[in-house]
Amino acid sequence: MAFQGSLAELHLPDIIQLVSVSAKTGVFHLTDGPRRGEIFLQEGQIVHAILDDEVVGEEAIYSLAIWRQGEFRFEAGVAPSRQTIQKSNTSLLMEAARRLDEWRVLAKKIPSVDLVPEFVILENREGQINLNTMEWLLLSKIDGRRSVRAIATATGLSAFDAAKLLYGLVATGLIRLKEPSGVGPVRPVLPDVAPPTTPEVPPLLARLARVQDECAALLGPAGESVVQRHIHRARTEIESGAGVEAVEGAVQQISRAAAVLKGSAVAETVLGLLKGLR
Repeated sequence: MAFQGSLAELHLPDIIQLVSVSAKTGVFHLTDGPRRGEIFLQEGQIVHAILDDEVVGEEAIYSLAIWRQGEFRFEAGVAPSRQTIQKSNTSLLMEAARRLDEWRVLAKKIPSVDLVPEFVILENREGQINLNTMEWLLLSKIDGRRSVRAIATATGLSAFDAAKLLYGLVATGLIRLKEPSGVGPVRPVLPDVAPPTTPEVPPLLARLARVQDECAALLGPAGESVVQRHIHRARTEIESGAGVEAVEGAVQQISRAAAVLKGSAVAETVLGLLKGLR
């Protein structure tokens, strides 16, 4: 008998773990409206995945793992035709969980990859914005018609990586997103997903974690070590009894680094995180 049900009731990572412990070989068929995905297991290990006949391998797993609606069906005994995934199930699901956390931040500025980026023209824009090679490449594909998803395809990036690059550009007001013309309602990246509640985490540490996520998205890989260093210092100070000034100090230090790495506009956006701290 086939194992099937709703992704709204049982999320994909949980489903895969249930099947993998029994070392089964087969394929998950996943549907969400017009979207289609398949995940192949060989003796419980994920070896191949495909989404919409376009995204293959690990990226397909990471995209499917954030689905929170649709249907799944496991068909046992179907052998995979090829292998596109080498990582263990544990590594795949841990990375999927990490990306889900990042999507919760990215979705604040980029709620759907079906939205269309366009340039914002401001006559009196002050300050400078420093862009890396990938950001310039992404900007070159923005024409006011391509969606975030289409731009990702055109640049050879995943939708997730394209959204990470766009996040800072949207937050600093260089780019804005608009509804696509001539199509139906856009599909949110995370439909009906509320951020996890963590009542056991003190409010100040929870706020620090949000600051870390937003600063990491704004500065990207170039600022990762800077963000981690100042966030770690602030966390240590809070655990030793410091108050909101520890978070403020971290934001100010990261803002100074942002001015060097990304320009004054991004630095001002980082400083904007100070609002609401007190």
